[in-house]
Amino acid sequence: MSDLNKKPAQPEKKPVKIVETVLRDAHQSLIATRMTTEQMLPIVPKLDQVGYHAVECWGGATFDACLRFLHEDPWVRLRKLRDGFKKTKLQMLFRGQNILGYNHYPDDVVEYFVQKSVANGIDIIRIFDCLNDMRNLETAVRAAKKEKAEAQIALSYTLGDAYTLEYWCNIAKEIEEMGADSICIKDMAGLLTPYRAQELVGALKESTNLPIDLHTHYTSGVASMTYLKAVESGCDIIDTAISPFALGTSQPATEVMVETFRGTPYDTGLDMKLLSEIADYFRPIREQDLESGLMSTKVLGVNINTLRYQVPGGMLSNLVSQLKQAHAEDKYEAVLEEVPRVRKDFGEPPLVTPSSQIVGTQAVLNVLTGERYKMFTKESKKLLLGEFGKTVKPFNPEVQKKAIGNEKPITCRPADLLKPALKEYEDKIAQWKRQDEDVLTYALFPQVAEEFFKYREAQTTGVDPTKADKVNGAYPV
Repeated sequence: MSDLNKKPAQPEKKPVKIVETVLRDAHQSLIATRMTTEQMLPIVPKLDQVGYHAVECWGGATFDACLRFLHEDPWVRLRKLRDGFKKTKLQMLFRGQNILGYNHYPDDVVEYFVQKSVANGIDIIRIFDCLNDMRNLETAVRAAKKEKAEAQIALSYTLGDAYTLEYWCNIAKEIEEMGADSICIKDMAGLLTPYRAQELVGALKESTNLPIDLHTHYTSGVASMTYLKAVESGCDIIDTAISPFALGTSQPATEVMVETFRGTPYDTGLDMKLLSEIADYFRPIREQDLESGLMSTKVLGVNINTLRYQVPGGMLSNLVSQLKQAHAEDKYEAVLEEVPRVRKDFGEPPLVTPSSQIVGTQAVLNVLTGERYKMFTKESKKLLLGEFGKTVKPFNPEVQKKAIGNEKPITCRPADLLKPALKEYEDKIAQWKRQDEDVLTYALFPQVAEEFFKYREAQTTGVDPTKADKVNGAYPV
């Protein structure tokens, strides 16, 4: 028999698992996290039937947005989702020592937040650090393991001289030694191209025995192809969004990836008819968001500046917003060119919350003042002081000196310098406390939380909530 007629050898059967992001990252990416609990609950029974590896539904910006814009209690949302999902694991995104905020919190607050997240229904906690400083993940991972939750450590993926395959493989080994249950390659800017993914996943598979989850965004237009090559290289789990909330700055579409792998050794086994019914549910919500302007067509296309400047989609929109407020939209290109320079001066960190905001805002300042580092933001000074941890490369010594003067840089794990604070937060919210979780809500967002507590009180007493003081747009918009 001719070799030409031989079928190529098929890899062993290895169904790829799917994490559905529509209840968290998909709407965070496309409509600034404004999907309400009321919009989510009717479709939960169908989502629960699909057979997803997990549904990501909490953490990230959902906590802040619930309180600040939707006037919902994020803990109540989690409990309602847990009641609805009878057999599907619920997943959250957790910013390491930052929890869901923008600064480091003491260990007692981190531990208590993990404990309450699991008690209220979370099964998998995806933990990351904006600098990939493993020291900032230790407490959260230890707390997750103590609560019998799955601890997934996410590598904030980025490009640069220091980010070699050896760098990623060494971190993967550290993650395994730390006791994590899985690794996530967190490609927040959509920088991971198909053949780089093949190379990276292949190398990680040789370095660790942990399952590998790949999370990316469609911003640069390559994400579906990246998933294909990653899965062929051994990737175990991929993050996708049901089609009405997919693509653009969100994830590849769930249905497209399910169909892509159908009939192959990676077949997900998920029911396309059921997925279509779920898509039908979300389609009117998408149309409504497009009509209201909540979903902008600007975030739905391919933005090649992501690959040019390594800037995540959310960061791009922040830069546009800052320049608009300063009536300096004409400086957009100059700011984009300044971002990589600031990033280099700041130790080449991955650009993800909060490092993306810090680098981006400093780049805007440098351009608008007409002089580089004429002014520093408070957050830039914190980063250069070492308050967020250690960067992969050293800071530019001249820039660091200009920012922090004679202050001594922090070289230890930053949280080692923080005193326990739970008791202090408990005392401050004594008059508003209605559940244990309120202390954590206050710890993360004091002003917004207090305003929410006033609003909640007004709802139960019948007093007109609009008479209360409004802080930071805390009422629904």
